[in-house]
Amino acid sequence: MGVRVMVVDDHRLLAEALASALKLRGHRVLAAAAPSAGAADLVVSRAPEVCLLGTGTPAEPGVFEPVTRIKKERPQVAVVVLGPVPSSRGIAAAFAAGASGYVRHDERIEGVERAMIKARAGDAAVAPGLLQGAFAELLNPAAQPDDEGARLLQLLTPREVEVLLRVAEGEDTRLIAAGMAIAPSTARTHVQRVLMKLGVCSRLEAAALAVRTGLLDRATASRRAAAALDAPADPPADRPGTVPPQATGPLAPGRPVAGGPAALGRLVRGGQTPPPRGAAAQGHPGRATPGHGETGQAPPGPGPSGSGYPGRPELGPRGGPGPAPGPGRG
Repeated sequence: MGVRVMVVDDHRLLAEALASALKLRGHRVLAAAAPSAGAADLVVSRAPEVCLLGTGTPAEPGVFEPVTRIKKERPQVAVVVLGPVPSSRGIAAAFAAGASGYVRHDERIEGVERAMIKARAGDAAVAPGLLQGAFAELLNPAAQPDDEGARLLQLLTPREVEVLLRVAEGEDTRLIAAGMAIAPSTARTHVQRVLMKLGVCSRLEAAALAVRTGLLDRATASRRAAAALDAPADPPADRPGTVPPQATGPLAPGRPVAGGPAALGRLVRGGQTPPPRGAAAQGHPGRATPGHGETGQAPPGPGPSGSGYPGRPELGPRGGPGPAPGPGRG
């Protein structure tokens, strides 16, 4: 009994040739279409038993998206991929998308027919050798190739990276020398070393290679990171009641000032020397703390009765009783 089949391939000639061969063998071909980009819509609308889906790039990302959609909307349709001499990764991607089989493009028509019948019966239609290679790829994936941009960046010194960036910006030797503060002969030497390490013959080729491999983006990011590390840190904020760092002389950096920020502002505006912390902290104007001066005593003030405290006749120089009032004073 023949199979209801659809043939979809990017190459219309291949799709029609295969459809003609299958018709001659008694199978019912619903359609032979190209390109495969519209395969999902066609298969969903016709609902064949088997879809033969041809592709020339099985390992390319997104190639088997039609297979995924077909299996989602028409799970009863068996999809057999027709591809070139495949990579194991391509076969694994086909089965991961939901394909029931994989047949090489150079397979004989009898092999394609057997794959169709097996896929309709729900079996995996793939040669044992190809299936074994696909499982080996899944279990032991090959290492990805090295990033070309990263490899080339490691060949260059920081100075040569800077030269390459300037070359990519279109600067000539004179501008490179001026921008890097080096002699033109030195800049020319750096350019020649960059060309030699990149394996190119001209500045234009170097710039094109840097863009194509991602080297230019990596070099730009590297320069930004280096500039961020070299940037000076923000100065610390001034503490309240502390002389600002730019002050000199009596207003030494970090020296505590009695009275807080208000007193500091008055001192800076008047050009005066700030008093020690102990003088105003006690709340008695003119009263010194021990260790201020040679005697530790406050100098006598101009208050009445010779008192050392202005307006405080009842206290003597040391805080004792003041002298007795003289005659005529009440």
